[in-house]
Amino acid sequence: MATSIEGIYRDGHVELKERPADIRNETPVIVTFLSPGEIDLRAHGIDPNRAAELRAALGTFTDWNEPEMDVYDDYDASKANL
Repeated sequence: MATSIEGIYRDGHVELKERPADIRNETPVIVTFLSPGEIDLRAHGIDPNRAAELRAALGTFTDWNEPEMDVYDDYDASKANL
């Protein structure tokens, strides 16, 4: 299962905004550095009206980090076993 936690790179270290739950010490990680600032939606072909539609549509989703959402972690394998 993948876990995402926001953090900041400072002085050669990554400082996490929160402590991850159920993650052991020495667990391997991959760090992806994001460009600071906002995402340019227009560069991706999304105008303000479409952005509002997407926000409204995606706002109804539950928190994917909730334990009951773990069933979707390996959806393809689960579907193949039906």
